[in-house]
Amino acid sequence: MFYICFQHMNICHHYCNSLSRLCGTPFSRCAYSSSPLIHYPNYKNQLNLKNLVIAFLIGICTLWSANSQAQHIIQPGFDPQEYITLLSLGFFGSSMPDSNLRKNYNEPYQKIYTSPEVGLKNKWWLYQRNDKVGAIFIRGTIGDNVSWAANFYAGMIPAKGSLQLNDSTTFPYQLATDEKANVHAGWTVALASMAPDMVAKIKDLYNQGVKDFYIVGHSQGGVIAFLTRSYFHYLQQNGELPKDILFKTYCSAAPKPGNMYYAYDFEFITKGGWAYTIVNAADWVPESPYTIQRIQDMNPLNPLVNAKQLLKKQKFPLRFVGGIIYNKANRKPRKAQELYTKYLGEKVYKLAIKKAMPQLKQPQYVESVNYMRAGSPVILLPDEAYRQRFPDNGKDFFLHHHFAPYYFLLKRQYLSQGE
Repeated sequence: MFYICFQHMNICHHYCNSLSRLCGTPFSRCAYSSSPLIHYPNYKNQLNLKNLVIAFLIGICTLWSANSQAQHIIQPGFDPQEYITLLSLGFFGSSMPDSNLRKNYNEPYQKIYTSPEVGLKNKWWLYQRNDKVGAIFIRGTIGDNVSWAANFYAGMIPAKGSLQLNDSTTFPYQLATDEKANVHAGWTVALASMAPDMVAKIKDLYNQGVKDFYIVGHSQGGVIAFLTRSYFHYLQQNGELPKDILFKTYCSAAPKPGNMYYAYDFEFITKGGWAYTIVNAADWVPESPYTIQRIQDMNPLNPLVNAKQLLKKQKFPLRFVGGIIYNKANRKPRKAQELYTKYLGEKVYKLAIKKAMPQLKQPQYVESVNYMRAGSPVILLPDEAYRQRFPDNGKDFFLHHHFAPYYFLLKRQYLSQGE
């Protein structure tokens, strides 16, 4: 038979057919250790190609795996310096957040693309770092009624479907696998308006050797970043984007993008430290949209889902009283959800969205507004120093939502730069 021996740590690693395993004998006692490469037993001279092929493939796979890992520059895990650098890039066009140091700063990022304003006043920028890393920054809400209408267009739609943007453009999308996953209508329309352009630019950079990308946004931009990351993931799964592209996502001061099942999906596909939601605990924006949970939003094995059927098996007094309580508890959330969907879905579409995008066909809303936060949370917790620096004055409703308070807390609590 044919043997391959790797001399390492004085152990013979030839494959022993008689034992069906690696030999593991010390060289001093191994009959086949005279050659560092190939051993031929004296009693047979048959070529066992199977063992040779196996050893060859193991070597190739090891080299491929090491090379594949070495191709990527971005690392998992929350990196506070990385986050604030990217956030600064979106706010100031520079990765240096300190304006006093910005003049003499050697900027590693170059802006290579500015998108047109599309959809519901949506816009994004593409940067490239000097080590071939791309960064997508998605703009947040601006002082325009259409931009605000995107936020208030809060009826929920399925996380998988299609949007008819105009007479000639349909946007098919998948943002989760679970059929129970739902997302915010307005921010999905925003995604649909920008995503094809993003995909084209990513493919252009990929062809130039760029395989690492950040996806970043603050406020409305942060919540669209959730949906963008989900969209790219399923494009990769379906072979529409290369699978060896690596994405890392920072959703800063972001509202809630969808329901619980969407959040589960997002956290699963980004597990291992590839997506973070950064929240100032004094900021009200991540608390929105307003959430209503109905019994039908729960998992089917929850006893509350089957309470009505269970009550039918009880004796009359319990069945009667329990039925009254159940009907009241179920009726009020249902009516609230229906009102929510009517005004923040159908009405907002007719009064604002259709005016901004006349050919956008109204999607079918789901009977749910059970919004949940998604992503691995990074909490910025206000302390006494923060409250002195940013006291509530009742005038600026977004006092705790701006760049400055986020930067202040990040420095104190994650970068050990107390002020």
